[in-house]
Amino acid sequence: MDLQKSLDKLYSLHTFGVKLGLENIKSFLAVLGNPENKIRTIHIAGSNGKGSTAAFIASILQEMKFKVGLYTSPHFVKFNERIKVNGKEILDERIANFIHDHESEIDTLKLTFFEVTTALAFQYFYEEKVDYAVIETGLGGRLDATNTVKPVATVITSISLEHMDILGDTIEKIAEEKAGIIKEGVKVFIGIMPEPAEEVIEKKCQALQCELFDLKEYIVEKENSLELYTEELELDEWIMPLKGKYQKYNAALASLVVSKCLDNDNFRVIEHGIKNVVKNTGLQGRFEYIHYKPDIILDSAHNPEGIENFINEFNKVRKNYSHSIVLFGVMKDKAIKEMLNLLKGNFDEFLITEIDYDRACPISSLSNIASEINLIVKPETKPGEYVANFRYQTPSKCLVVLGSMYLLGTVKAYLEGMKTS
Repeated sequence: MDLQKSLDKLYSLHTFGVKLGLENIKSFLAVLGNPENKIRTIHIAGSNGKGSTAAFIASILQEMKFKVGLYTSPHFVKFNERIKVNGKEILDERIANFIHDHESEIDTLKLTFFEVTTALAFQYFYEEKVDYAVIETGLGGRLDATNTVKPVATVITSISLEHMDILGDTIEKIAEEKAGIIKEGVKVFIGIMPEPAEEVIEKKCQALQCELFDLKEYIVEKENSLELYTEELELDEWIMPLKGKYQKYNAALASLVVSKCLDNDNFRVIEHGIKNVVKNTGLQGRFEYIHYKPDIILDSAHNPEGIENFINEFNKVRKNYSHSIVLFGVMKDKAIKEMLNLLKGNFDEFLITEIDYDRACPISSLSNIASEINLIVKPETKPGEYVANFRYQTPSKCLVVLGSMYLLGTVKAYLEGMKTS
């Protein structure tokens, strides 16, 4: 089976949708010899910041000369982006061979796309003999396919309202689902989050006799800076390749995890891990400039907390532009009205679009929601083409492509296609 046939097979599994539960993935992993039990993992969940925090942890571990697996989702352009070892994507042939070798089990167990991808990641990391694998959850935590690992550390970055039709309609319910990745006796690390969410996690840690490390107890916040102090570390200067104070929180949380789990007191190594996160892991879509004059910025903020973080950062540079435009598209299970309300008044022009994906919110629904809050929007059915053409606009203009990582991936894929055609 060649790569394209393998990926076609894999993508066809999207028809099984989001299937919350661990029975099938556990059965499949047993067939594989339970590779998830043979690797040291750091397991990460959260509403925002989990991808960045995972990348920071992986980058720091790489700077410590460990061989590190990194499993994230979704991908932007190429499936291989999801599974990396020391920043290098899984090879095409490894994907094709895995699907070919296990096609019968995949069909028999009716595995979903994410279940198969997760099992592939675990098997690949085991075969590559990684020292650590940094594993990001897909959706939620408790019933997520990644929740089959026995980690050395559990990280929950933040809690906000998201996937409410699946995870619950309150902060407490969502926190309970995220806290489902906490395992007995395993160290737990949490980022900045609402007090009700903290209380849920604290109770879970007490019940399972887990030591809890709360980021806010280790940081000193100043107007434009953040300082981290632990018994092992003192970090007060951050060379950040990612914009936004919220990324300093992610970097601080990653630093706390590594220092407390590995007793690392080498602040230079941690500084290098933070500084080199993009080079080491290929992190994308976080206030990412893909063109200058006119500026085009991509950001994967896809819930109210993420939008608020982005707006706070964007407003620092908005005055530099003669005209600012946002191109917005998200999944239909997001808090869309809240996000549009936050965006309202922060751009001169609003464009809405949809992605060719079954969970995407259609333009018609986005338009209806916008009209409810008296926000004037324009539909854009060809986001990739629009972004490509915007590069030739007046240099003082700015375009922000905001929302789902699938939207950002659509744009990146279109631009990549133009380069190779």
